[in-house]
Amino acid sequence: MSTKTIALYPGTFDPITNGHFDIIERGLRLFDEVIVAVADSRDKRPMFTLQQRIEMATLATQDLKNVRVVGFDNLTVELAHSLEAGFLIRGLRAVSDFEFELQLGYLNHSLDPNIETVYLMPRLKHAFISSSIVRNLLKFNGKTDHLLPTTVQNVIWGMNSCTLQ
Repeated sequence: MSTKTIALYPGTFDPITNGHFDIIERGLRLFDEVIVAVADSRDKRPMFTLQQRIEMATLATQDLKNVRVVGFDNLTVELAHSLEAGFLIRGLRAVSDFEFELQLGYLNHSLDPNIETVYLMPRLKHAFISSSIVRNLLKFNGKTDHLLPTTVQNVIWGMNSCTLQ
């Protein structure tokens, strides 16, 4: 088992936002390494492919030390085991997130009581940002540059507009 504290930050990241990035930076203040785990999440019908989401997350975090990005399509707890992560990071923006995140935390704890879930709140200026809001703006060519890391915005601008429909 690793002696460094490794935290897994799982999510769909469709796309990764400034709010997600804020949580990653905060996680780095608590843990030796943060692994951003991009879920396949086919049942959510993401706007971007798994590979595109991994690429965007990798570009967004490329200047952060001790962050790596992986894709996955299995149980989060199984992934945490395989990567020797003892902590899961979950973001809480508002009270509306709390009930779902609490249930998910209890579920993961029931699967492995040795993995702790840590809930982090983004800075207030990012608290309203969600990937679904960004996707809706993208569908209507709305302004998103204040919601996304510049590298992610550049990837999206470079994509064919039919990809975003």
